[in-house]
Amino acid sequence: MAAQQRPLSPHLSIYSRQLTSVMSILHRATGVALAFGAFALVAWLLTVAGGSDPFACFQYWAGSMVGKFALLAFTTALVYHFLNGIRHLLWDVGWGFEIPRAYASGYVVLAMTAILTAMLAWLAMNAGGAP
Repeated sequence: MAAQQRPLSPHLSIYSRQLTSVMSILHRATGVALAFGAFALVAWLLTVAGGSDPFACFQYWAGSMVGKFALLAFTTALVYHFLNGIRHLLWDVGWGFEIPRAYASGYVVLAMTAILTAMLAWLAMNAGGAP
């Protein structure tokens, strides 16, 4: 019996990206990033428990541009994952399945992520000074 020639599935590059699918992928990616951020939090706690030398080393790294960028990326991932999680909870109760509402809630999540992350970054930069 000869093998039948079956059409192959089109490659993903011919499909246009949709906001809902991109946000789903970002939600999963931010969840993974938050898991790695939890390891950084544990490392910080271990340096606190380890004494002044390990803590000073961690503080030096965290105060560098790489450390500040990592903290900003972690904050952005945390805010996005939290807000998109609320969006998913609303879907669980049946609200927002209509396509216009799904797109609107997606844009709200993206806008609020940018606004809240900027506010948290501003607060972090201006905290610690005298009133």
